Amino acid sequence: MTPEEILERVEEIKARGNSPAREALDPVNVPMIRHWAEAIGDANPRWAPGPDTEAPPAMAQVWTMYGLNPERMPGDPLPDTMSIFDEAGYTSVLGTNCDQTYARALRPGERVAISTRLDEVVGPKVTGVGEGWFITTKSIWTVGDEGVATMTFRVLKFKPGTGRASVDKTKSARPMINRDTEFFWAGTAAGELRIQTCNACGELRHPPGPVCPVCHAMDRGYVVASGRGTVHSFLVHHAPAVPGKKLPLTLALVDLEEGVRMIGEVDGEVAIGDDVEVWFDPIDDEVTLAKWRPSGTQAVEPEPEPEPSDIPVWELPITPTLVVSTALATRDFQDVHHDRDRSIGHGSKDIFINILSTNGLVQRYVTDWAGPQTQILSCALRLGAPAHPYDTLRFSGTIVSEQDGVTTIDVAAAVSIGMHANARLEVRLP
Repeated sequence: MTPEEILERVEEIKARGNSPAREALDPVNVPMIRHWAEAIGDANPRWAPGPDTEAPPAMAQVWTMYGLNPERMPGDPLPDTMSIFDEAGYTSVLGTNCDQTYARALRPGERVAISTRLDEVVGPKVTGVGEGWFITTKSIWTVGDEGVATMTFRVLKFKPGTGRASVDKTKSARPMINRDTEFFWAGTAAGELRIQTCNACGELRHPPGPVCPVCHAMDRGYVVASGRGTVHSFLVHHAPAVPGKKLPLTLALVDLEEGVRMIGEVDGEVAIGDDVEVWFDPIDDEVTLAKWRPSGTQAVEPEPEPEPSDIPVWELPITPTLVVSTALATRDFQDVHHDRDRSIGHGSKDIFINILSTNGLVQRYVTDWAGPQTQILSCALRLGAPAHPYDTLRFSGTIVSEQDGVTTIDVAAAVSIGMHANARLEVRLP
């Protein structure tokens, strides 16, 4: 399907305008509120079971999620648009933007309905995860004739494995580790460049082996090298592609100060005779590679100063349970949030937190600080780096303005590989 054919079909959906109102499968109810609060870890007493129970604002989208295997309502623009891109080969999806406003709190027993229109489709674009299209919808939730919440929602439909920067170093060829070489890889993991030595005659040798080539003894040990050397020769590899490596790739034969030679990757430009020094690159939790770079570039950079935060910083460990339980509590059954194998098949390294859960965590962060009676008026959320298990989410917040009783707050949520989300909230403080 050509881009022109895609856009022609998209325009037909846009021309429909707002879809007929679709009622939620269930009314607002205490069990779903409780499950959501438990998964998000939000102890706000307003969500607790009782005569005055309210639904968290961040649950607005939850009530009208389709569920695991439901029939899609005819005329719903989002699934109709998604099916076009599935047919065209754009089979993976990521939520990128979610801007919501809240007119009032929802209460148990109310049944909300949603009406949605397709607002914009932009593409094809080459992104970090793959070539894709950005799809924007606008929705309104109502109870009867009363509008209670709105949302502008943007997703990226993309082809996995087609990204401009989709190099996963964990896909690098793994070294063979055996009795002769395990000391070397234990050294790289500890930040040491170890050279095998013969304990009988003192001869150094690399690569390691079971027998000394000089005296034929089998009594082996090692010394820790200085990590400095000189480029004896090198080559620059341009093609074919190498799993886990970004091309072009420079490989050098390095003369170590200790008198042996070692082959390794080089970061940066080098010439024969240049001084280089070793650095250690962990490709996963088990293997760390010894690589080289021009001398003088290995100085330890100072830790960046943490960004100022008007709200106390909150660090939340990301566990598989957190990812899966929050996705289920938000009724998001996309496999990338539950099934690691399917998620990897879609181009991700692991399952990751969904946008509905990030929205809930951001709002929890603000109300934990400001107080349970804080009224969330709006939340405009932008997603960035994925939040995978075994990482940490670090929340910080800045008060932007206070005007006419409305406080504007910017929240940043970072993970180890970058910024996971930025959000701007408008709230009324107690």
